[in-house]
Amino acid sequence: MSITLSDQDKSTLRTAAYGAVSLMAAADATGKPRETAMNGSVTLASATGPIGHVLAARSKDIDLRSESVAELADQVLPALTAAMSLLEKQDPVEAGNFRGVVLIAVDAAARFRRGAPNPALAEMARKITAALDAAGVATAESGAAPMASGGQDRPELRKVIEEIVDSGFIGVSLRVNDERGEWVGSAGAAELGGAARPPIDGHVRIGSNTKTFTATVVLRLVAEGRIELDAPVADHLPEFGLDERITVRMLLRHTSGVFNFTGEVHDDGTIAPGIPIPYGTTGKEWMDNRFRTYRPQELVELALSKPARFEPGTGWSYSNTNYVLARLLIEKVTGRSLAEETRRLILEPLGLSDTVVPDASPEIPEPHAHAYYRYEEAGREKTADVTRQNPSWICTGGDMISTTKDLHTFVSALLRGELLPAPLLAEMCAPHPTGIPNMDYGLGVFVLTTDGGTVISHNGAAAGHAALMYGTPDGGKTLTAALNCVDDAGLSIAAAFQDAQRRLLNEVFGGERAAPARPAN
Repeated sequence: MSITLSDQDKSTLRTAAYGAVSLMAAADATGKPRETAMNGSVTLASATGPIGHVLAARSKDIDLRSESVAELADQVLPALTAAMSLLEKQDPVEAGNFRGVVLIAVDAAARFRRGAPNPALAEMARKITAALDAAGVATAESGAAPMASGGQDRPELRKVIEEIVDSGFIGVSLRVNDERGEWVGSAGAAELGGAARPPIDGHVRIGSNTKTFTATVVLRLVAEGRIELDAPVADHLPEFGLDERITVRMLLRHTSGVFNFTGEVHDDGTIAPGIPIPYGTTGKEWMDNRFRTYRPQELVELALSKPARFEPGTGWSYSNTNYVLARLLIEKVTGRSLAEETRRLILEPLGLSDTVVPDASPEIPEPHAHAYYRYEEAGREKTADVTRQNPSWICTGGDMISTTKDLHTFVSALLRGELLPAPLLAEMCAPHPTGIPNMDYGLGVFVLTTDGGTVISHNGAAAGHAALMYGTPDGGKTLTAALNCVDDAGLSIAAAFQDAQRRLLNEVFGGERAAPARPAN
């Protein structure tokens, strides 16, 4: 029988789930584990509406007699898994929300005590996470597929993401917002060799989608009258000795000619190396030093020590250095960090609570799928989990973390004109030739010419994680996706990444051609 969850049902359920897990954690600290955990189970079982009836039925089986926190967790698990299973069948989007709330509570539980890690709480967290994942996998295997929030199944989208996984990715999460409503689903696995699917609202390193956020901050400052698009960048950053012909517009459009600090590939195939990156001959060096901190000034100075690609304004060449200079420009003009300005101008107005400007922090919030890197050492092939890495090596070229939900909210609001005045949004989306067929560049966005019309886009990859972000010029239709894979120095996943873009665009927008995959930016 089909049920409908009211907003109150969902809110109560999430609150109850958080309370249950948090109280179990508190049990360990209060010295009253049975009493506190019983309160947690009652809190969970008190959820109202159709879900509440299921949980209430489960609560009669709860008999908290143990003094062990991990064993107490076992008593509450049936109620948690019953809720997860029912939600997977009836409201897959809310199932992802429920899972996310519980995992946030699990993370909070793990941090409840300061000092040494608590084995009991760690075991509790493991059991709860495994139970939620098992509930989701069981439902998926029973034949139930994610549905649009309006109740419409989208088997064609499910088929595409499953085929993307079959092409070589570990997992993929997809969010589509169009005239049929919102559809969210995932396929594959969150971890290499695991059974649990990627969380539908998991955090992902978004790579070069960072550039669209950064360009938007610059254009907001233009709107405030603090920056001029066609003013020389050297006026604000004289310490670097920049060519005075380089303007702010050239940075955002990649027409400055400044050397790319992650390395340049010339037309004749020769490579001019920059800093060690995960790709090419420096892959192992990057792997060994992936927690090293680079400062923005250091990256710019390295780039400026190399010959420019061309005279300013006379060509187009994708360069991460442009956006590190844009970061330094923002910070010089405002006197605040890029993270602070991004929060002020984008994240807080749009409520993007799951988007992070990490600077040099290697951490990534839960929940998230895992990223991997394959390399050779002493003649043997090894695969390492590189989910934690210091993103300062790519800096504002691609360091941000977000979710498919936040990316959808951002790109749809941007294209609807909620962040920029109409003239500046038009400047941002105005196509400038790149030399790549059907793919021009604006200011921080790609402008794709397709069989179905124009699509505004930016995609990005960062050593085992990748994110896609597409929207129609009016923001009415969007596609956002997060992918996790085993990356390597030879970019063996690149062809599958390009094909994944093509398949998704064809399915959602109709006939669109995908932009070429670009590593680590």
